[in-house]
Amino acid sequence: MDFSKNDRQAFEEKYQEIIPTVPKAGKNAKLVLPDGREVDLPIIESANGPNVIDIRSLYQQTGYFTFDPGFFSTASCVSKITYIDGEKGELQYRGYPIEELAEKSNYVEVCYLLIYGILPTKEELVKFEEKIVQEMLVHEKLIEFFKGFKTGAHPMAILTGVFGALSAFMHNDLNIYDPKDRELAAIRIVAKLPTLAAIAFRTANGLPIVYPQKKYGFIENFLYMMFANPTTDWKISSEIVKAIDVICILHADHEQNASTSTVRIAGSSLANPFACIASGITSLWGPAHGGANEACINMLESIGSVDNIAKCIEMAKDKTHNFRLVGFGHRVYKNFDPRATIMQKICHNVINVIGKEEPLLDLALQLEATALRDDYFIQRKLYPNVDFYTGIIYKSIGIPKNMFTVIFAMARSVGWVSQWLEMMSETGIKIGRPRQLYVGHTPREFVPIEKREPEEESRVPPLHGDDDILGSIKLG
Repeated sequence: MDFSKNDRQAFEEKYQEIIPTVPKAGKNAKLVLPDGREVDLPIIESANGPNVIDIRSLYQQTGYFTFDPGFFSTASCVSKITYIDGEKGELQYRGYPIEELAEKSNYVEVCYLLIYGILPTKEELVKFEEKIVQEMLVHEKLIEFFKGFKTGAHPMAILTGVFGALSAFMHNDLNIYDPKDRELAAIRIVAKLPTLAAIAFRTANGLPIVYPQKKYGFIENFLYMMFANPTTDWKISSEIVKAIDVICILHADHEQNASTSTVRIAGSSLANPFACIASGITSLWGPAHGGANEACINMLESIGSVDNIAKCIEMAKDKTHNFRLVGFGHRVYKNFDPRATIMQKICHNVINVIGKEEPLLDLALQLEATALRDDYFIQRKLYPNVDFYTGIIYKSIGIPKNMFTVIFAMARSVGWVSQWLEMMSETGIKIGRPRQLYVGHTPREFVPIEKREPEEESRVPPLHGDDDILGSIKLG
């Protein structure tokens, strides 16, 4: 099924900014194979950043695959959303520097920018936020899902399960080939994730559910649903709302990271978008990705005192030691993470507004200063990243550690859905199907079980040994 030619034309005219096209190749790169054959591969120029060698015909021409674990040197898609220059420490959404967006914009406006490709007028922004707030309510039947989780369950575990269940509520009436349906799905994903995140928090803590209110903006509604007491009036500092707003801007998108790539891979199968975003939430959960700010707080708490910093620095430099400085270095940035610089300022503002000392901030500042004077970190360009200060802000305003990644997921939802929209707007979507370097057995003869001899090397013992498998499961 596909939408009509007229619908496609109208969609492309209205949202031209979000439809990427592969530029025509210019020069060729010459590849010389071991057998002397020469193959020409097209070079495609990037609008900004490294050019790429188009290897789509490589296997057909040569019989070879490329080998690139972790995709360090592989462009998996064409995109017009986010640009990162890791060497210069630059991050841009739709061409706008992250520093300007953090200072002059707000999260809802950034959501509009990422989804539609342009900044909204004042009227467009008001209508867009009204639509999002209107869509923050979730089906009462969905809320019953939360009752199946026990008090104390990790909010990310709850969010992963419940968000995937949205597919059951918004599947039959959703046509992913219809641009209007995709737009509505995008708005609903951005709108409903903070509601589900807040309910996950309150469920995990045995608190009554609080519903969103039209009188509050998007970020205010999230904080209201998190912290409000149904029996008393609710107030929150505008500086804290601004801090969470900026955090969400900084986390809104980050090019083809692990969770975004997961969403695109899931989406390439033409799966329901709510299921695709659920896969992104799952990918984000890991401590090497969205869980890094929680891991950073755990690290600072384990260091405990500025008196232990020198010792911990030495342990971090010792490759035989299992201690690592979490929050330093980044896969992409080989300079300062521009988000970390913004986050440090926000952190100081929040602490000043709250008006109480935060020992972890003093510890973090001392740790950063000590590390950046050490040649080991200087030579390896290991600078603080965005996660280094984010957790301190959350902790200082009363957000527990197990909610850090949930808020990250809430902020990143617009990036995920913008990437999904971009992919779905392309013609001829290719399902994600990486290849592999196989190093296992070559074909061998099957031996009937009665004729098999014991291997010379001892076999791997059973997973549970002699224990009863049911006996190893903790019930209740």
